[in-house]
Amino acid sequence: MQQQAVLLSVLQNRQVLPLGSSQPIPVDIRLICATNITIRDLADENKFRKDLIYRINTVEVVLPPLREREEDILLLADHFLEMYTLKYQKPKLELSKSFIDKLLAYHFPGNVRELQYALERAVIMSEDEILKGSDLVFSPIEKFNTLVDDGDNKLDNVEKNTILNVIEKNNGNISKSAKELGITRTALYRRLNKYGL
Repeated sequence: MQQQAVLLSVLQNRQVLPLGSSQPIPVDIRLICATNITIRDLADENKFRKDLIYRINTVEVVLPPLREREEDILLLADHFLEMYTLKYQKPKLELSKSFIDKLLAYHFPGNVRELQYALERAVIMSEDEILKGSDLVFSPIEKFNTLVDDGDNKLDNVEKNTILNVIEKNNGNISKSAKELGITRTALYRRLNKYGL
């Protein structure tokens, strides 16, 4: 929090005071910040000064998760395919229909990074010049593979069931559950209220 106060001062005054000096130096900067936690959650948990949030949040660009940008999946897949065929000195590879169908049907809990690593793995393991659906393997991380098995895979239901599973696993301990889910306690309470849990 103390460093955030210093940063706020630099942004407000457009100058820095070097250690051991009494002469401020003007700075001209453009600050770009990124987070996968909502600004509201950061402020609620007192991990981020609200006045600094107001200062840095001049223009906000919200980038939805990959599962909500289906049109970007193939563009990114082509990019990573080209990148990794070059890196691993493979011949030009093509994506089969089964590969594309499997790619578009997946929900990408690991977002763009998961897509990237899945493509890298497929390129490394490829033996043909056409990648088939069987060449596409997704991350085996347990918490993403324990999704609802009742055929109801709407995002809200998946989230609700994941939260219930984690809370049950942690014997109702909200702090541990929030940490395992990668969200703040406040965010977890908000979701519990949302789902009437």
